[in-house]
Amino acid sequence: MAIGSSIEWTEATWNPVGGCSILSPGCTNCYAMRMARRLEAMGQAKYAGTTRVSGGRPKWTGKIVLDERSLSLPKGWKKGRLVFVNSMSDLFHDDVPFYFIERVFDTMRDTPQHTYQILTKRGERLEELGSYLRWPKNVWMGVSVESQDYWWRVEHLRRTPAAVKFLSLEPLLGGMVEPDFAGIDWVIAGGESGPNARSVDPSWIRNIRDACVEQGVAFHFKQWGGSNKKATGRVLDHRTWDEMPASYAGASV
Repeated sequence: MAIGSSIEWTEATWNPVGGCSILSPGCTNCYAMRMARRLEAMGQAKYAGTTRVSGGRPKWTGKIVLDERSLSLPKGWKKGRLVFVNSMSDLFHDDVPFYFIERVFDTMRDTPQHTYQILTKRGERLEELGSYLRWPKNVWMGVSVESQDYWWRVEHLRRTPAAVKFLSLEPLLGGMVEPDFAGIDWVIAGGESGPNARSVDPSWIRNIRDACVEQGVAFHFKQWGGSNKKATGRVLDHRTWDEMPASYAGASV
């Protein structure tokens, strides 16, 4: 588990699963592929064989590693934190068995001092398994949507029992047409960063921000992105947007 995450909207990361596979255009330049390659080179067995080099860049091989030893890690943290679950993978990947997902949920249920944030691109499987899981109130469930073409993931999310539902509209690769955030508690938006980053149109971000304001949904603007995200920053119309779900009583991030 990493404390003091560089991800703007969380405080820590917890990765009981290693490895993933490319699913849609938002995955093309995924930072986790580069990080997994570095971690494997540093000797971390969890990431061995999870990437290969193609076209000079790391790509997922599709290998999934279940890290049994990490399942109890959050229990060692007494102070409550915002915890991003599987920043290096996808808990609802087809090759993560249901029993293992249940064990991850057991840990989250046993550590109510933490607030857990889960993101998936596998909306269909999320809905399919969601009704069989016991959802504690400290679990926020989200889907990643990079363009209007993948808005259907939101519909799957809406049909889950999660107490808090959120969207990660990043890396934003296209505009959203009259986005309806009914049933959604929180929206994160941002451009792509890192090598080969694709550009974001400011109007796409403003459209999402305006819809959130109009519909009373918490909005977080993560970044403009680009090859140097620190240089482009995260100021939108003269301010930063760090809103959190209304039900969240913890410290701001």
